[in-house]
Amino acid sequence: MPDTTTTVTTTTRGQGQSIDLAGKIALIDGHWQPRVIAEMNDYQFKVVKVLGQFQWHRHSDTDETFIVLDGELRIALRGPGYAEGHAIVLRAGQMAVVPRGVEHKPCALAETRLLLIEPRGVVNTGDGDGDERTVQNDQWI
Repeated sequence: MPDTTTTVTTTTRGQGQSIDLAGKIALIDGHWQPRVIAEMNDYQFKVVKVLGQFQWHRHSDTDETFIVLDGELRIALRGPGYAEGHAIVLRAGQMAVVPRGVEHKPCALAETRLLLIEPRGVVNTGDGDGDERTVQNDQWI
């Protein structure tokens, strides 16, 4: 008899199945509300719709990966190694990794859909105090 416990646990983590990214994002009502769709080891894959500017923030303990699925995202960067006004512009099909400890401020002039990859437990608003845009971790869709 097969071990169904392992199968159920793996399936609930988004493994061993096809995941429709566009379909998952369509289930999200608001902006800047990332939702987990899968896990790999200790990393989570999150989809999110963004519009407008987010706040400056940093993640001291981890890098953060942004993959644009649809739209355009501008990520301003500041700190050691970055000139004043430095920014990355990403379009559909492009990605960037923001290094740990680097302050960044994402911005989308039109609704943009992203896939984020980061370790489980990372707070979307970074290391500082939470605010109205801080989202509770481990919200699956």
